[in-house]
Amino acid sequence: MEKESEITDSTPRTVRELGEFALIARMNAGRTPGRAVLLGPGDDAAVLAAPAGRYVVSTDMLIQDRHFRLEWSAPRDIGAKAIAQNAADVVAMGATPTGFVVSLGCPGETPVDLVDGLVEGMWTEAQRAGASIAGGDVVRSPLLVLSVTAFGDPGAHPVLRSGAGVDDTVAVAGRLGWSAAGLAVLAAGADRERFADLVAAHRVPQPPYASVLELPATAAITAMTDVSDGLLADLGHIAESSGVAIDIDTGTVSEPALRSAADALGADPLTWVLAGGEDHAFAATFRAGAPLPPGWRRIGRVRSGAGVLVDGCAWHGPLGWESFGAGE
Repeated sequence: MEKESEITDSTPRTVRELGEFALIARMNAGRTPGRAVLLGPGDDAAVLAAPAGRYVVSTDMLIQDRHFRLEWSAPRDIGAKAIAQNAADVVAMGATPTGFVVSLGCPGETPVDLVDGLVEGMWTEAQRAGASIAGGDVVRSPLLVLSVTAFGDPGAHPVLRSGAGVDDTVAVAGRLGWSAAGLAVLAAGADRERFADLVAAHRVPQPPYASVLELPATAAITAMTDVSDGLLADLGHIAESSGVAIDIDTGTVSEPALRSAADALGADPLTWVLAGGEDHAFAATFRAGAPLPPGWRRIGRVRSGAGVLVDGCAWHGPLGWESFGAGE
């Protein structure tokens, strides 16, 4: 028993005790790269296949106390969220995720098991998206920071924001407003168990990758984005890029699951749906008259003009997240 105690006491408990290279080895241990990763961790750089002769590439960061709180989210949740928000950007271009490169910054006193949780969450979500982690970096920093770069295969043509045309159908795949509702529950200190589904949606978004990646070749999709900053804000990017107006029908975007939380918090569920971000649903326009693929629901139409309208009128409430906006 004494010998076992000595072994336990000497087991590294923090990143500082473990060391950089041992930490990297631990993060990669037992992981099998996906088929698109021709050379994974262990060299100066990774090598990824580019079947179309080019990549779709996106990058994003999560910073402690800005994009997540350790008292609200488990490490596994944070890791999964970091991958999901990057994978959704790639899929929103109509591309299939092929690999992720992850950089981790953390204090030296960060528990090793916290990093284990981050890595588990990242790998789980990467595999859900059909890809794997190809490499990355670790550095010491005063706060926990995750920076992810995602790569994807765009196939014949990436789907841009600039292709929407007048009379196109506006549709969405995935949930709207759930993450914003979950954040409101956490911020208000409300009953987490009562609103567990909403809290879970904020902690780990669930982009419906298959709704895009399994689109039939006949799908007449003209423009697409993921809902990261808010439905109105993100559709606004399509409207601006395409030189059109987008009109949302509020009767089609109702999310009944939000009603009880809105009543408990004295909030407007429609504001969560229209301006709440981080659901990472997919919003797209489809050629007028074309049938919508499975998993998509109509929420409005494209009109001549500019900007985003709600039931034919200007919206005077919040539009969504903006990193350097007023009050941020």
